[in-house]
Amino acid sequence: MALVLDGNRIRDEILEGCRPRLERLSAAGGAPGLAVILAGSNPASEIYVRNKIKACQALGIYSEKLAPPQTVTTAEVLELVEGLNRRPEIDGILVQLPLPSQVDAKRVLLAIAPEKDVDGLHPLNLGKLMNNTPGPRPCTPAGILELLKRYRIPIHGQNAVVVGRSDMVGKPVALLLLHEHATVTICHSRTKNLPAVCARADLLLAAMGRPAFLTADFIQPGATVVDVGINRISSREECARIFRDSPEKLAAFDRNGSVLVGDVHPLDVAERAAAYTPVPGSVGPLTIAMLMVNTIQAAERRLLETC
Repeated sequence: MALVLDGNRIRDEILEGCRPRLERLSAAGGAPGLAVILAGSNPASEIYVRNKIKACQALGIYSEKLAPPQTVTTAEVLELVEGLNRRPEIDGILVQLPLPSQVDAKRVLLAIAPEKDVDGLHPLNLGKLMNNTPGPRPCTPAGILELLKRYRIPIHGQNAVVVGRSDMVGKPVALLLLHEHATVTICHSRTKNLPAVCARADLLLAAMGRPAFLTADFIQPGATVVDVGINRISSREECARIFRDSPEKLAAFDRNGSVLVGDVHPLDVAERAAAYTPVPGSVGPLTIAMLMVNTIQAAERRLLETC
């Protein structure tokens, strides 16, 4: 039977490990501060931000949310960022993506002070990732590495295939795996013979945003599969097809009007993989945990390294 990699359990371990560090910060005269900019009214973004604020409150990290309207301009968001850059009690600034279409997201991310970039997406911090020098790492990739290490999944010398080349997940997780001495292939929509490439992977990471796209043909028997995708299925027929008419899943669909599925076929991966992450309950909780870690690290640099 395949091992289910429980992201909730690893999240709890990471957050518990944060508490002594927070006690040390408190003794040094302050708590970390995280500010989140949530522009517009994207329902998924609102859920993500609510969960991040909740995690801060549970740990005792100061948090605040700035919520400009959907009509906000690039200049107005830049003004918010610059104001947060100047506030010493704010250690981390997170701009929730996606921003409204009229806002230049690249300009906004570039405006965040690198030392307050708790998403790890500023070019300076991505350069530190490239060079494998200390700095904030993008939260989802860092969470994936924590998951693999804490479950003692081999990385050194393994063939790793990353499906997806986004700046937030695909590229940085490939670099992190390279730093751990994996042999890494990055695939995307134009990769030739994608099933055959994926089927050679000891470690298969899916992050392309296509529901249940990676089926049995993509999965080497005995592989470890990490599914970053979160896709909402709103068609009962599609739910029945993906879950092979599972009464439990169909009942859940009828109750909620939708079900969540990752980028990997949920039944195929359970049958072929040696270990895999379920959706939901795998990578998402780790992303928030690593955001807390990055915020604490920023506060440690401010409050402890200057003492």
